[in-house]
Amino acid sequence: MVSSQRNRSKEKAEKTSNIQYSTTSFLPPTQSATNFKPRVTLTLFLFALFSAGALYLRYSYFVSKKEAYAVCSRGDRKGIYTVDANNSQVECMVVRGVRVQDTGSLSDVRARWNGPLLDVKYLQENEIVIPGISDSHCHILEYGGSQTIDLVAGRTMKHTLEILADYINSHPKIKNDRSKIIEGWGYDHASWDVPVLPTAADFDTNPTTRGRQIILRGRDGHTVWVSPITLAKNAPYPTETIEGGVIIRDRNGAPTGVFLDKAMEFIKPAVLTDEDLRERFQLTVDHALRSGLTSLHDAGAGPESMKFFLTEQSRGILPLRIYGMRHFLPEADAPYWGNTSTPLVAKLRGDNTGSRLSGRSVKLFADGALRSGGAALNEPYSDNPSTRGFMRIDLELLRRVVPDFLRDGWQVNIHAIGDRANGIILDTFTHAQEALGHNIRELRPRIEHAQVLTKPDMKRLGDLGGAISDMWYAQDRLGPERVKGLYAFRSILDASARITLGSDFPVDEINPLAGFFAAITRVDRDGSSPHGPGGWFPDQVLTRLEALRGMTIDPAFASFTEKDLGSLEHGKRADFVILSKDIMDPQVSPQEILHTKVRATVIDGRAAYGSII
Repeated sequence: MVSSQRNRSKEKAEKTSNIQYSTTSFLPPTQSATNFKPRVTLTLFLFALFSAGALYLRYSYFVSKKEAYAVCSRGDRKGIYTVDANNSQVECMVVRGVRVQDTGSLSDVRARWNGPLLDVKYLQENEIVIPGISDSHCHILEYGGSQTIDLVAGRTMKHTLEILADYINSHPKIKNDRSKIIEGWGYDHASWDVPVLPTAADFDTNPTTRGRQIILRGRDGHTVWVSPITLAKNAPYPTETIEGGVIIRDRNGAPTGVFLDKAMEFIKPAVLTDEDLRERFQLTVDHALRSGLTSLHDAGAGPESMKFFLTEQSRGILPLRIYGMRHFLPEADAPYWGNTSTPLVAKLRGDNTGSRLSGRSVKLFADGALRSGGAALNEPYSDNPSTRGFMRIDLELLRRVVPDFLRDGWQVNIHAIGDRANGIILDTFTHAQEALGHNIRELRPRIEHAQVLTKPDMKRLGDLGGAISDMWYAQDRLGPERVKGLYAFRSILDASARITLGSDFPVDEINPLAGFFAAITRVDRDGSSPHGPGGWFPDQVLTRLEALRGMTIDPAFASFTEKDLGSLEHGKRADFVILSKDIMDPQVSPQEILHTKVRATVIDGRAAYGSII
């Protein structure tokens, strides 16, 4: 047996180890925009003096049940998917401390690890182990806030208000304090029986919501719908056109109560306390861990979020890994900050501390969202020919700051939905590479969403996130031809791009297995799609292996952590998930995947959810 003091010494030693960062990237060497083909290179690891096998033999003598354990399938079944370069499946995996130390057959690992002393934990029949799952695009604190009121369930405007009223009536402190600002997230006018934007006056149709300060954010996060009293308290509003946003107005020019994108800044939200933020964070963490998520790429890490994450880190080790994308706000009071070192904007690499909080990326917004009509398209919307959406950032500013951030060593992640926005961003990355005079591949610039693409731009794409919840209304918005470029997974992969799968929660659900299901089937949960049970553009489906890599090793690559996370290989962090069914087995139907349970979520070798059997 090993003393607790020895364990603490081991953990301290782990925390002082350096994380190495690869110099591979999504982008190729400088070339013309039309030949912009992202490539992936393979890093070779060389070990001096000792082979890996010799290391295992040298230290196996000292192994005890306290120090190491093995997770193994029964009966020669290879139920551990390592997601290494060869996509190997193995029977057993040995974990010592916070890292994976060995993989192979049970007989081999026992021979290398003093078999009688090795603590073997057997999987149940049909269970498998996969690397810890990453959500490559999500909003952590926003998700926690969205869970207070289930507005997504609203099927009509009236039903949505009834859900809100039930929430108010079930919370006496809110019900009895009519001065309190009530906030919610998730209403979806596009899914209502009459898919039109609501108005402030609609709140007065329900006796409980009438006369209250209410701010509801749309499901896509790019709209807010406010009550009459909130509309009045935030007045006056500008009458001129807003660059990068829209105030919806009636025929007389008066605001109706709905604000899009940058226009949302005219509505002041409620001030959140530390207790509010901590409650939201814990709710997200609980849902993430029970869903098998070990790493989250927070795509909304503004100053408030980053300050909170830093504070939580100072209180102790974070319950899961966070890769934060810092917002760049192009207003006059937010000048370029990429060359500063203040805590809220400093690069966090987690090099020497074993920190679970890292971030070396900046997040910019190119356009709005498809659901609310703000995505920047090359041609007008099919269901609203008066507009083709809008860009949220000045193009000259974009061309200036992107090279600056890249020059200062930042990964640049840009939100782009429409085909016009995506084309502009790819042009911007090409311009940046030419301006810097060297290959920017090592900084792995990303396009967040890359939702609607032209065929030429599919060949230039470097990263993709998202799901297919938009399929039911997308053709109305885009028309029968342009919709073919929406979430064209297969075409993007065939163009040598690298795909990561992110839910964008709370825009979509937090369950990564639902995203896995969607990627390999392109149908809804009930097996339906606009093109029938065969799938929505079925030629764009991913294989199970591609989907698995898209939520494990590829997000690790996208966050510069592929040498430490994303696969179950010797020396990597022991982040893994035990699933109740083998989702990789073709004999397991897609519908069975939706009913697969997460038995355990393990981070640094310890169960953060469930238990290691």
